[in-house]
Amino acid sequence: MGFSIKRLFRSRETPETEKVTAIEITDQQIREAAQEICLRELAFWACVSKIANALTKCEFRTFHQGKEIFEDEYYLWNYEPNRNQNKAEFISKAMEQLFRKNELLIVEGYGGQLFVADSFTVTHDTLYGDTYSDVAVDEYQFSGAFRAKEVMHWKLNNQNVNLVIHGLYNSYIKMIDYSEKSYLKSRGSRGIVEISALAQSDKNFDEKLTKLMNEYFKLFFSSSNAVLPLYEGYKYTDLGSKTYNEGTSRDIKHQYDDIFDFTARGFSIPPSLVKGDVQDTSKAVDEMLTFCLDPLANMLMQEINRKRTGKSEMKNGTYMRVDTTKVKHIDMFGIATSVDKLISSGIYTVNMILRAIGETEIDEPWANQHFMTKNYSTIQELIDYLKEEGGEKSDKTV
Repeated sequence: MGFSIKRLFRSRETPETEKVTAIEITDQQIREAAQEICLRELAFWACVSKIANALTKCEFRTFHQGKEIFEDEYYLWNYEPNRNQNKAEFISKAMEQLFRKNELLIVEGYGGQLFVADSFTVTHDTLYGDTYSDVAVDEYQFSGAFRAKEVMHWKLNNQNVNLVIHGLYNSYIKMIDYSEKSYLKSRGSRGIVEISALAQSDKNFDEKLTKLMNEYFKLFFSSSNAVLPLYEGYKYTDLGSKTYNEGTSRDIKHQYDDIFDFTARGFSIPPSLVKGDVQDTSKAVDEMLTFCLDPLANMLMQEINRKRTGKSEMKNGTYMRVDTTKVKHIDMFGIATSVDKLISSGIYTVNMILRAIGETEIDEPWANQHFMTKNYSTIQELIDYLKEEGGEKSDKTV
């Protein structure tokens, strides 16, 4: 497109010694730029919201010396990171920063509150750790600087994939723009106006022509039923509403879908999830968990544990774990057989199952015990049992 929003802010980046040249921006250019930005932002937010919503469903579990606890740190990450945000709002802002800017900085403020930084300046120091200054959150800017060990800083990729997606989008939008114009042109009404030499010699020719084109023809083409009045010496010939283009609006819709496809791939999300397709949703969710959410959760855990827990505490069994098992919707009747196997094999207790499916735990000692059916035994135990039952049974094949 001929217009770029960047021109509106170019004066901020232009040295004072350079001469700033005024440019004229038409309403049409603004509308076209707004359409481009809306489509790009819609694809971006469709991906980020999927990730943020999935991460919000995850439970940030805290452990102290190998035992799970539900103290201040648990409440901080799962309910109220700060006084102005709940968990969902906090994670949504964090994921926007991470995927839009390719990095995320979380700092601790007054009263142990956690804040997502909107902007900051980093001074790199390979040996002694980086320093973070000019840290701003909303309208507030922290005074002084933070040392590396005092903040949690994540960098998503070595290169900002969002910039790559924007570059691909800028090339692809030209194709969409051409398709839209071709479609509208093929569906528009076209004709030829013949004007005689006598009509052109009229002293009011310019006035009549302007009125004919801007008023009569505009009303004629926009009405379902209309009559076109013509002056003497004017002849209109209709060329039809469709002559050469066989494309449909669905073709343009497919090009819009392409924008969502390569945006989703840049975020490691199955495109079907972003577009809302329901076919093979379970497989698509599994792929998102495996290649997008689980690696992201591990990245978050590593920084949280090394900055807020430390090496010595982690060696003693104190750490945080982001549980991604709650992301998928659970059908009680669909998992009945699996639940029975998990309990009867001794892997999970009744309370562990209840917690996994979001139900209230049972305050009874037996609900925290591991059970195993008698069907589970070692080969040697089974041989010994057969021998005790009788010599003839011990000769049978097990």
